[in-house]
Amino acid sequence: MDTLDLHNQLILDEYDACMPVLQRFERVLHHILSDVLDKNGLAVIAVTTRIKQKDSLAGKLAAKGHKYSSLTDVTDVVGARIITFYTDEVDRIAAVTEQSFDIDWENSVDKRRLHDLDSFGYNSLHYICRLPRTMIYDADCPQLNEMRFELQIRTNLQHAWASLNHDIGYKTGVEIPHEYVRQINRLAGMLEMVDDEFSRIRTEINDYRRRVQQLVQNDKLEDVLLDGDTFNSFLQVRPFEKLNRRIAAINQAEIREVPLGGYLKVLIALGCRTLDDVVQLSKKYSEDAYALARYQLGNTDLDIIASSVGIQNICIVCILEQGGGKIGLTRLFNALNGEGPQNALLAEQTYKQALNMPFMSRS
Repeated sequence: MDTLDLHNQLILDEYDACMPVLQRFERVLHHILSDVLDKNGLAVIAVTTRIKQKDSLAGKLAAKGHKYSSLTDVTDVVGARIITFYTDEVDRIAAVTEQSFDIDWENSVDKRRLHDLDSFGYNSLHYICRLPRTMIYDADCPQLNEMRFELQIRTNLQHAWASLNHDIGYKTGVEIPHEYVRQINRLAGMLEMVDDEFSRIRTEINDYRRRVQQLVQNDKLEDVLLDGDTFNSFLQVRPFEKLNRRIAAINQAEIREVPLGGYLKVLIALGCRTLDDVVQLSKKYSEDAYALARYQLGNTDLDIIASSVGIQNICIVCILEQGGGKIGLTRLFNALNGEGPQNALLAEQTYKQALNMPFMSRS
């Protein structure tokens, strides 16, 4: 710092004098960025803000101080960074940024457009912004609208690359031999490809989910393989609600909603391969499942039942009609509740109840 000329030393002194304002500005900026992202439904990995360290500012002034007449000319004294999951989210956040803040286009740069054709580097979008008065205004602190800040938007992999590249390339202060630069660039290229592939796969998965939802809505379930995503979509149309309501009417009970995702592995174990298989299983065993529930609840005053009662009794009847017996019921309850001795007792009790049902004669 003692190598600075008088002009740059005055800028550094201005930095010290403005520190309380800089600290307030940083706090306000972090809150505003988080709020803007939240209001626009943008989930990100991290939002960070920082005030440039004094020694870092001194180094910048020593190298480029002739460009600045005062501290306000240094555009990155306060900086912010938004780290996203996917590359396509960078552009979405960029659009929101341009709508929300006053952009200094002359000093902003999209480094994604600066790559040479034969080299790689981290892709990062850098905006120089001001907070508009429509967003915040304090007559006692007009600097909140006058100060500029640098906003970097990048993906998590881009951020990792930038950090590693900075650490390897600049920390030692030694020029890196060409062979290592080439290896670093190759790794950077691999990271960029991975970043793009994650975005592509995410897009294709979302398209697949939309197709599945459309097939479910159009009742074309024979074309939909049974898996976690398709089963969740299927549950959205509440396929067991009619049976649940019939069972609840036995005691005029209230239905308490519970997750049904755990039944996926049970249905697969019972031979279901498509959503249509689940529908056919339900159609085949619903009446017996209702009869079993009526026997179970008829002599009780139970006034709350779980929304799993319908599908659980369907599975119970299916297991017993296929000859699974108490062992099959124990496996069912182990799959649903986690293994434990109580499941064998529950299986024994359920089996005794089912012995009174007509469907047992068919097993």
